Amino acid sequence: MTPPIVKRYLIAFEKYKWIGLASFGLVVVGSTVVAMQPEPQTNYIASAALTYAGPPVSFSATGSQIQQQGKELNEDVLLSNQILATVAEKVNIKPKQLGSSIVLSLPKKNPKTGDLETSTFELKYVDSDPKRAIEVLTELMQSMIKLSSDINTGRLQAIIEKINERLPQAKRELQIAEKKLEQYDRIERTAILAAENGSLLSAVTASQNLQRQIQLTISGVDAQVKSLQNKLGLTVGQAYISSALSADPIIGNLRSQIYQSESQIALLRKDLRPEHPTMVQLQRQKQAAEELLQQRAAEVLGGDGTAAPLQGSVAGIRAQSSLDPARQQLANQMVSLQTQRETLQQQLAQEIQQEARLRREYSLIPNKQLERSRLEQEVGLKKAIYDQMQAKLTDAKTAEAETTSSLSIARRPTATADVKPPKSVPVTLAVGSLLGVLIGGGVIFLLGALEGTFKTREDIRESLKQREVALLGELPLMPVDDLPQDAVPVVLSADSPYLEFYEKVRSNLRRIGGKALKVVLITSTSNLEGKTASAYNLGIASARAGKRTLIIETDLRSPSRCASLNVIPDPDATIEPLRYYANLSECIRLVPHVENLYIIPSPGPVRQSAAILESSEMRRLMEDVRERFDLVILDTSSLSISNDPLLIQPYSDGMVLVARPHYTQENMLGEAIDQLVESELGLLGAIINGADIIVSLPEQVVESSTFTSKTEESEELSASANKN
Repeated sequence: MTPPIVKRYLIAFEKYKWIGLASFGLVVVGSTVVAMQPEPQTNYIASAALTYAGPPVSFSATGSQIQQQGKELNEDVLLSNQILATVAEKVNIKPKQLGSSIVLSLPKKNPKTGDLETSTFELKYVDSDPKRAIEVLTELMQSMIKLSSDINTGRLQAIIEKINERLPQAKRELQIAEKKLEQYDRIERTAILAAENGSLLSAVTASQNLQRQIQLTISGVDAQVKSLQNKLGLTVGQAYISSALSADPIIGNLRSQIYQSESQIALLRKDLRPEHPTMVQLQRQKQAAEELLQQRAAEVLGGDGTAAPLQGSVAGIRAQSSLDPARQQLANQMVSLQTQRETLQQQLAQEIQQEARLRREYSLIPNKQLERSRLEQEVGLKKAIYDQMQAKLTDAKTAEAETTSSLSIARRPTATADVKPPKSVPVTLAVGSLLGVLIGGGVIFLLGALEGTFKTREDIRESLKQREVALLGELPLMPVDDLPQDAVPVVLSADSPYLEFYEKVRSNLRRIGGKALKVVLITSTSNLEGKTASAYNLGIASARAGKRTLIIETDLRSPSRCASLNVIPDPDATIEPLRYYANLSECIRLVPHVENLYIIPSPGPVRQSAAILESSEMRRLMEDVRERFDLVILDTSSLSISNDPLLIQPYSDGMVLVARPHYTQENMLGEAIDQLVESELGLLGAIINGADIIVSLPEQVVESSTFTSKTEESEELSASANKN
């Protein structure tokens, strides 16, 4: 079987062979002109070589790095416009001519290691004058060496400038970091050292021991106070009051006066009445002494507002101020012990606070150590950067003395004549002929590809597969030699070998559509794709299978083609098409020679076909024929002509597209399929008509791809017969 690409090329060759032959002729003529050209004048090739070089002694790492970078010069740098312009000005040659005559071969690198296999630059220059060729190459080499030296010096100066620009900032950052560390040490270094040498833990331990000693002393004082309380029968406060009152001489004098007054009153009470002036006078003296006693007691115990005022009567004051010297000494001792106890408690509270403070300070030591370590690391990092920059600057300044060009002359220019073999006319003509064949064939193939039509059935099949559209069948091109010009090729004979292809389409339709499939709409994207022939022959295949089949020509924009089925259309149908469709018994015609096949010829061409398709008469007709027939085939107009297929589509159960090689446009078929699928218009599949299928006839074998091997007139007749 012939490959599809070969088929497409043969079809394009048949159509565009003269253009291809013209292209072939032009190329052959051009090669002949080239072959007949005279031999050019002798040229001279000046060759030289440069190599990578370095200073004899290297003291700095920066110098070595710059020399190593200088070994990575490329062709764009060495043959820059600036170099070419400089050399061209010196040797009085145009820069463009100079650049086109120079060949530079760079050293090759090992693809595995990346190291240079050689260190030599090969330079060649072509010129008709050998002296000028040597002069140009010499100037070019000197310019390249100077360029390499300038590049190395510029890199070194750039390094020094960058370091000098960054060095002050690095110094400031180092000073700031050192100042932060110094300030932190002034505040926190003492505590950190105390924690590191153990003095902070010793202070905590000493505080705890002192607290225990104070607590023991307080326990001893409490025992003494309790013993004195038992002896005196007084609390510490009572003992303080009694001791203070008993020790005051004024209170003692007032007590004596009160005692004397009471003694006299007791002696005179037997002889005198209370109203007696003497008794009254004694009472007043006693009362005055008692008031003075209370006032003095308040003064003694008030303590200038530091002690609580005295509460109680004069009798209580006299009782509390009656301590003898021994008991007064014990009371003073009790008060002294209480004062000592309060002092010890205050010291204990201070020691507890001191211990808590020491513990808090000890708990913060790790964070302080971490912070100091961070500051110390920051200082170290800044100092390392500063030291590296200082060392790099010193190293770069040392490299100034040893920075030279990375290139040196390995071989001085020499000129040799460029002797070319004489031109072979037969070889030139042979190469031109071969190029002419390739170019001519390419032009033919390109023109065939630019047509935009499917060339083979394989192309249509692949397009349908990509869009997931079912292929219902492939139909061969039927011979039309003995048919009238407007006739449609139909398979009226039951023994026709073409009938089996349409029977396959019918069975595939039944398989895909199911038993509910009764009305099928057949259309195409454009004219001359054979949709009418497909509709007629599909109806014949259905009728031969025993199904009552009706073909309705719904293409009202074209005349009826029913004469191909030996049916004569109604000449008056064009006058009143609505009345024509309303009378079912008159519009339906029986097809002779084919049992179970009927047809409703088109009354076209008529005006306002859309109004007729959307009329109530057409709706009733479709409802009636759906009930009467097993299969109804709607032959409509093409999608590119009008929207009539979409108007009649609601009456159908599915739609079938007909495509044909050499006629169906690729973009139109794709757009039609996408529109029908997106609109859910019930696309059942597609039929490929006019396929290059070999059909065995009783007396001959016809291959449809050759279009019956007839003349151009026969081909036009076939296209017209399969129209619509």
